Amino acid sequence: MMRFEQHLDEFMHKQVNLETNGRRKERLEKGLGFGETEFLRSAWFPAVGHFNGLYPEWEVRDFSNGYRYLDFAFRPEDSKGAIEIQGYGSHARDIEAWRFKDLCMRHSHLALDGWLVMPIAYLSITESPKLCQQLILSFIGRFASMPVPVELSWLESETLRFARRIFRPFTPLDLSSHLKISTRYARIILHQLVELNLLCVVNGQARSRTYQVRL
Repeated sequence: MMRFEQHLDEFMHKQVNLETNGRRKERLEKGLGFGETEFLRSAWFPAVGHFNGLYPEWEVRDFSNGYRYLDFAFRPEDSKGAIEIQGYGSHARDIEAWRFKDLCMRHSHLALDGWLVMPIAYLSITESPKLCQQLILSFIGRFASMPVPVELSWLESETLRFARRIFRPFTPLDLSSHLKISTRYARIILHQLVELNLLCVVNGQARSRTYQVRL
């Protein structure tokens, strides 16, 4: 199996070779920062398994007609998802007023331009990588339906998509409400997906268990 470093090298090589914008290409050639690389290593790649639709150092215009660069843009079919890795140093209690103001203005401009912005603290990546992985799956679920195994039934496929979209463990009652089926039937579907190793039981007794995507 190809190692993460090989996937990353191929991904960045392709990004550089296909880029025609000289400003962005220069930034890509310098390589990713430590925080961005650790995000891909510990959070994105374990959760998603590929880099399709992901673009590092994505260039956007701001309202002052200048250029800014997103840490990562997620753009399946021209959707607008932005992931910003926030280092602890620049967001500590004593952050300079101008830097905090600029950060808020940056996110405001992106929101007004239709971007869904997901900031992730570097400490979350290093201390809670599983939580970040679940967050990523929920983020992706806002834009596109991720592939599901072809052998699944329609209800099983939609259950898996539902599990990927929400950022929390869910109950059979949650699923029954979403699929418009009985709670008993929802439990049967969930049990089947657990058996297939696609979902896992988080906690609870037999009739009050919660479930989430297996990472």
